[in-house]
Amino acid sequence: MIKTPDNPTLLYITNPMCGWCYGFTPVIRRMRALWQGRLTVKVLMGPLQAYATEPLTPDAKDKLAVSWHRVQDRTSVPFDYRFFTRRGFVYNTEPACRALLCVRLLRPKLTLEVLRAMHSAFFADLKDLRNPAVLAELVRPFGISENLFMTLFESEEIIQQMEEEFNYVESIGADNFPSVFLQTTHGMAYLTKGYTDLNELEQRMLRELEMKV
Repeated sequence: MIKTPDNPTLLYITNPMCGWCYGFTPVIRRMRALWQGRLTVKVLMGPLQAYATEPLTPDAKDKLAVSWHRVQDRTSVPFDYRFFTRRGFVYNTEPACRALLCVRLLRPKLTLEVLRAMHSAFFADLKDLRNPAVLAELVRPFGISENLFMTLFESEEIIQQMEEEFNYVESIGADNFPSVFLQTTHGMAYLTKGYTDLNELEQRMLRELEMKV
């Protein structure tokens, strides 16, 4: 077994409405399971289309559809392409990100599980993750009461914290989602910018760990 630095952490930069993140979250969950007790996984939200105000254009829809098909071809996760019949859809991901931030504060150990549920709800079940009521319904099975969730979700503090997290993600150079960093007492290293499979991700992490012991 490889000797590892104390308390290595994987920073998983993601977004609940990111197609490639939808395909990649199972990889992160398997990595966490394989390295249970030796590795911490922390989920951070990236500002993909956060605060968008304009509806998707036909050209943007076409590009998005191509991307979704590529994700499905590579990872086999299901998509409901009836999404593209929606008119006037504003792809604002901030509410979904803020909801996941609430989950990370209230039930940190369940963050990846809720992220997986949000991905499936949006991409496979056509749930509107911009709607606070839909978000409250999604987190309820994870033991988070609607009143508690909505109080935190609508607070000025959490809105500000979300903005600060977006700024932090941008400051470390995570401009592509998903992205993964390895953080140790020796610093932080980029493991992947975009999708990669479990074996490749683990090999990259092992190389970094071996250089730091």
